[in-house]
Amino acid sequence: MIKTALLSVSDKSGLVEFARQLVELDIELISTGGTYRLLQEHGIPAQTVDNITGFPEILDGRVKTLHPHVHAGILARRDLPEHMETLSHHQIAPIDLVVCNLYPFADTVARPGVTLAEAIENIDIGGPSMVRAAAKNYSSVAIVVEPARYDEIITCLRQKGEIPLELRQELALAAFRHTAHYDAMIATYLGQQFAADQPLPETLTLTFQRQQMLRYGENPHQQAAFYREPFQSGLSLVTAQQLQGKELSFCNLNDANAALNIVREFSRPTAVAVKHTNPCGVACADDILTAYQRVYAADPVSIFGGIVALNRPVTADLAQELRKIFLDIIIAPEFSPQAQAILSKKKNLRLLEVGSLAEQASSGLDYKRIRGGLLVQTPDTILPTDEPWETVSECPVSESQLEDLRFAWRVVKHVKSNAIVVAKEGVTLGIGMGQVNRIDAAGHALARAGEQANGAVLASDGLFPFPDVVEAAAAAGIAAIVQPGGSVRDAESIAAANKHGIAMIFTGHRHFSH
Repeated sequence: MIKTALLSVSDKSGLVEFARQLVELDIELISTGGTYRLLQEHGIPAQTVDNITGFPEILDGRVKTLHPHVHAGILARRDLPEHMETLSHHQIAPIDLVVCNLYPFADTVARPGVTLAEAIENIDIGGPSMVRAAAKNYSSVAIVVEPARYDEIITCLRQKGEIPLELRQELALAAFRHTAHYDAMIATYLGQQFAADQPLPETLTLTFQRQQMLRYGENPHQQAAFYREPFQSGLSLVTAQQLQGKELSFCNLNDANAALNIVREFSRPTAVAVKHTNPCGVACADDILTAYQRVYAADPVSIFGGIVALNRPVTADLAQELRKIFLDIIIAPEFSPQAQAILSKKKNLRLLEVGSLAEQASSGLDYKRIRGGLLVQTPDTILPTDEPWETVSECPVSESQLEDLRFAWRVVKHVKSNAIVVAKEGVTLGIGMGQVNRIDAAGHALARAGEQANGAVLASDGLFPFPDVVEAAAAAGIAAIVQPGGSVRDAESIAAANKHGIAMIFTGHRHFSH
């Protein structure tokens, strides 16, 4: 039987009606601070916590529920006579239902200009203590942390007169997840404030909140969901708006993320086509329509059924081009009303509007799950202008070649290793990805480029262990190469470049992507 309920909430949505129905069920209410005042304003009878404890709220409300008359009332096991005798001896009333959600820490730290002092004051202490106490004693006490559960609780009490064990267990699990998420958010924020120079702590506490269920995982027989990190801001799929199309699947989001990561590398109007997380075409131009036309021409076969990402708004003219082929997803900062009307005729096509690509999301950490553990690394954020590029060949690099080499180097960073990119005049001509040796990756890229490889540039995400890639590049007519360098056989590759009149640059950094 539920005889006494303690209500102490920051999120007061739905609380008044919930409390009123509890009173109708002859349940006595105890509440704190702002919760009590809200109940009083609506004529709902309740006792204050200090009436129960005989001790006032102190320290600006930092201490109000941390008292034996509260916690013993929650934690006492009803099945142990000695526990109940102790309550009786100390004149402590059992508390059967705890309704509590915590100070809005995440909302507070998300506000522009929030101070550390403001964040600290929004770290709840008494709330998590009550939530954990009630969840621990789920065999006797029900804990509700989500306003969305209020109707369910009232229906259960009206129909059954109690909250059954199975539901109390479910509520307890939700409560422990609630406090774990809350503490992890605090740890994440304070880590950013106190240890920003130590991105890889000894103990890594992560928390993610489910954003949406997905149609399925990598395959239809797998379940999947999309979770968001706390404190996300700027450009990401978390904040994207789906304007039309079918629900997203695991692969859709994985591929869309790859496309978005590539297109945000470029400031010029740029189009990117992606299949299975790898780019099948990337192109820059003076306008976005031309960029898309160039990316389509780069590989008109692989783009079919793929994802296109653009760093400029989609206009009606561009929409007319995009609708000519089957695409899964189009990602863009925005879609004009005319473009939406044109693309709406393809009902299954997903349109993701991501807003300004100038809004860069916080980089955070990269995670990769392995059996029994987690691999964590800082993100690969090095840009061509950051690196100690060195011309190591006798043949100099022209300005136009340098521009193409920088373009190809930005692209190869996002291609699964071993990776080779062949490009010219801001367009990828051939991409070789995911091969178990570098010469095979080069062979794929050069074969895709065909005769267009003549006079083009080549980028490699890793060093050349042998001069074979340079020899293949020379045979195809490649004019310049960019690669990390660092092989014990660098001299052989440099000699091959000199022999064939190819300009070669060492970056000093590699861009493996696995």
